[in-house]
Amino acid sequence: MAHTAKSVNGVTIRLPDERWVHITEEHAEMAGYLYDVLETVQEPLAVFEGNEGELLAVREIETGKFIVAVYRETSAEDGFIITAFLTKRWKSLERRKKVWQR
Repeated sequence: MAHTAKSVNGVTIRLPDERWVHITEEHAEMAGYLYDVLETVQEPLAVFEGNEGELLAVREIETGKFIVAVYRETSAEDGFIITAFLTKRWKSLERRKKVWQR
């Protein structure tokens, strides 16, 4: 089964179970954050441009701690989450091109 969220561009972004398993195997600290990742895509603080055409949605979950959901919009209707992780390094995100901000 795939969970979905709407990006700030109105695109349905899928998070299939197999991808979530992969994310939590790579980033064990993400295990309890499934719905937070979807919410990050749907209601980010900001969205930055990635290096390969992907987008990085960012949301603060506690003071100074952020969830980053990395996703790709493959069409005007469809996309998917590539990975997600926690970071405290806001300044390194801000070096990227900001494509959307709340």
